[in-house]
Amino acid sequence: MSTKRLPETTAFVRITELCWLQGKIAGEVRAEDYEWHFQWCFKQGKLSVQPTLGRALIIEPLGRFLEQSDYQLEPGGDYAFTIRAKF
Repeated sequence: MSTKRLPETTAFVRITELCWLQGKIAGEVRAEDYEWHFQWCFKQGKLSVQPTLGRALIIEPLGRFLEQSDYQLEPGGDYAFTIRAKF
């Protein structure tokens, strides 16, 4: 019996801005050869990711990561999470 492992990609996140009063977290995320800038307005539940190239690959896993980690994130902090997909 062989077990087939799902492909994995590590995404690296850097938080550049955090404001609890405004309800906003901003930063950069990169995975493989892709790099995006994001802004999460968590009070409105809106996540924007730029540029559009490859955005569909990252927006859902990034949103889950931010929701799970929001209170642990700090400006200037570097974080990583695993995506079950190959970029």
